[in-house]
Amino acid sequence: MQRNILIITGLLFALEFYAYQAFKTVTSNNYLRIAYWTVTILVYLFFLYEVFNFKRTDRDHSRVQLISSVFMVFMLPKLLVVFFLLIGDIGRGIQFVSQSFGEGENHLPDRRKFLSIVGIGSAAVLSGLFLDGIIFGKYRHTVRRVKVKIAGLPKSFKGYKIVQISDVHAGSFLHPERLQGAINMINEQKPDLVLFTGDMVNNYADEFQPFVEMFKGIGSTDGKFSILGNHDYGDYGEWESMQEKAQNVPNLIELQKQAGFEMLRNEHRIIEKNGEQLYILGVENWGEKPFPQYGDLDKASLGIPANAAKILMSHDPTHFDAVVKNHPSNVHLTLSGHTHGMQFGLDLKNVRWSPVQYRYKKWADLYESAGKLLYVNRGFGVIGYPGRVGIDPEITLFELS
Repeated sequence: MQRNILIITGLLFALEFYAYQAFKTVTSNNYLRIAYWTVTILVYLFFLYEVFNFKRTDRDHSRVQLISSVFMVFMLPKLLVVFFLLIGDIGRGIQFVSQSFGEGENHLPDRRKFLSIVGIGSAAVLSGLFLDGIIFGKYRHTVRRVKVKIAGLPKSFKGYKIVQISDVHAGSFLHPERLQGAINMINEQKPDLVLFTGDMVNNYADEFQPFVEMFKGIGSTDGKFSILGNHDYGDYGEWESMQEKAQNVPNLIELQKQAGFEMLRNEHRIIEKNGEQLYILGVENWGEKPFPQYGDLDKASLGIPANAAKILMSHDPTHFDAVVKNHPSNVHLTLSGHTHGMQFGLDLKNVRWSPVQYRYKKWADLYESAGKLLYVNRGFGVIGYPGRVGIDPEITLFELS
């Protein structure tokens, strides 16, 4: 992996010489040019130092966050400079081929300077957005209110309020207390039920220890249920023994129990009001390979009438198309997470885009297929890049009808 990082870093550094042409076009001050290369070289050396001193056995997630932050804030945005310079050079190449020298030639330096300014400006804005996402963005939790119709929903559950949260990734937060505002937002919704759809930690159960009391403060009338996500099994961590790894999930279940959450592992629970029932199903992680496929909907739905109102918690949204929507259990609403909206994109009223959509067709909001509903939560926390740009962390409030 480090070899691949070195190759990518080398390619980016080579592109630095091309991007530097924009800076050189904008200023002729030698001191500024020297300062540019001094800062650039120091950033690359620092990045490489952090990469090659990173150990998978290190359970502190701060080094991963530092590496990704340096890459996103200082290195990646310069590709925008390269993009705009390339546009100018292609245009100049077309003019050269068509032999349009005359007056058009006189405008080339001005055009190159303009594109250089646009490229540098765009890169600066993107760097600023990534920095804002790290400092503030991951704490901009948004409550999204969704009204859903569930076939056969008993009258006693009309207007029933369910809060969904997903993908906390506790180990990514160096200051847990800053999440208290989000916890308060959950309680302000006065939910009847709280459902957590997986990835409470990055790898290790003890990442959640500092959050137990805070999450214990989440209130609801009919309880709090949770499931496991792909990160909760500890498959991406380093363990001293298989026995230590085997204890990770039981430890996480115990910590979540202390926080008031009951873990559902391919099983279901019944919420009863006035003699009427709503079934809550929870399966273990099921995702397209290479993600684990531990989820067993047959087992989770065993003994539930086919026409009963059901809500399924399944961490990975690919489970819906692959299994759930055509399953004989006849699940009406599936709640998932996993994608995070890639923590980057546009999430406006009429425009929604994220690079993650090229991997997951269903990556955020409500979807309908084969008469069944899937809701994909954008996630509560962060992983890798410790910020969010354009895709706010989400608290979902469902009102059943």
